[in-house]
Amino acid sequence: MRSDCPISFLLDLFGDKWSFLVIRDLLQGKKFYKEFSASKEGIATNILSDRLKKLEANGIVVSKVCEELRTKKEYSLTEKGKDLIPIIIDMILWSDKYQEGLDVPEGLVEREQQDRQALITEIKAGL
Repeated sequence: MRSDCPISFLLDLFGDKWSFLVIRDLLQGKKFYKEFSASKEGIATNILSDRLKKLEANGIVVSKVCEELRTKKEYSLTEKGKDLIPIIIDMILWSDKYQEGLDVPEGLVEREQQDRQALITEIKAGL
């Protein structure tokens, strides 16, 4: 850690857009390496592998060998990773406020305004 600044800590941990895009994909139900690599942003395989390892080393993501497909790892968010849900929601809301035409999940803005905690709880329960 370079300093005791909370923003610096966060940037040291995540560092680039790819980590948050992997977290987004996990929140959308993706679990396997191949699913992450097929995301429309086109992450290179070496970067994806590095980010998954980094997220796992920092306790954001956990992997296990998939029981049905013993050769594949299945990734999921830890509790520490799930605690990022409010931040991800805020990032989506901020982006939607300042950029038209983005693919914001239908009803997300309204649901967040009506009952933010219920939305967060529902997202966590679906993981």
